[in-house]
Amino acid sequence: MSLNAFIAEMLGTMLLLLMGGGVVANVVLAKSKGLGGGFLMINWGWGLAVFSGVFIAAASGAHLNPAVTVGLWVNPDVPEFGPGIPKTFIVVLMYWTAQMLGAMIGAVLCYLAYKQHFDAEEDAGLKLAVFSTGPAIRSYGWNLVTEIIGTFVLVFVIAGLGKTPHQLGPLAVALLVVGIGASLGGPTGYAINPARDLGPRIIHALLPIKGKGSSDWSYSWVPVVGPLIGGVIGGLSAAVLF
Repeated sequence: MSLNAFIAEMLGTMLLLLMGGGVVANVVLAKSKGLGGGFLMINWGWGLAVFSGVFIAAASGAHLNPAVTVGLWVNPDVPEFGPGIPKTFIVVLMYWTAQMLGAMIGAVLCYLAYKQHFDAEEDAGLKLAVFSTGPAIRSYGWNLVTEIIGTFVLVFVIAGLGKTPHQLGPLAVALLVVGIGASLGGPTGYAINPARDLGPRIIHALLPIKGKGSSDWSYSWVPVVGPLIGGVIGGLSAAVLF
């Protein structure tokens, strides 16, 4: 994996988290102009964040997600990760590193953009929601199932898009993410991306956010393990069915 591809993957994931976290902040934080915009606004915001990030990360194949990387890795029909990027475990680790770094930088930038609103917001749970996901009904087993299913859909369809005669590219993936959020996002907030959840959760724990409360580490494994399992299932299923 070249340095250019590494930087592209990092910047694409950074943009994903800056814009994705930003739409959540806009909807939930005190005194924001988008306050009360609702879950559908968040879905569309994340979809457009994916759309932007995929364009920026073209040089790396624009995974932006460890679950996508591992799903493509286990799929024997995918010859390479990106233009001239071989499918090896070392390269998988490089993708994951770039994605985590990008997610953490994006979370910091989102915090800086909404610093005054974080200070004005009294609900610690809403502050955490800008950085990471949480379940509507806490049941780790069922929350895990939801994340597995959502990420399976993501990776399965992404792998399938590579076999269809169109050039929709980023738009197709963006609409897919909006669809997953609108249909499967209710139970857990649809992380469907380990870096998207873990990187910003770490930043939440590290930043001196006024009245921030707990980073909810007891739940943090669900949006990491679930998407990785779903990504593997999606990648293997696509290899069999497409």
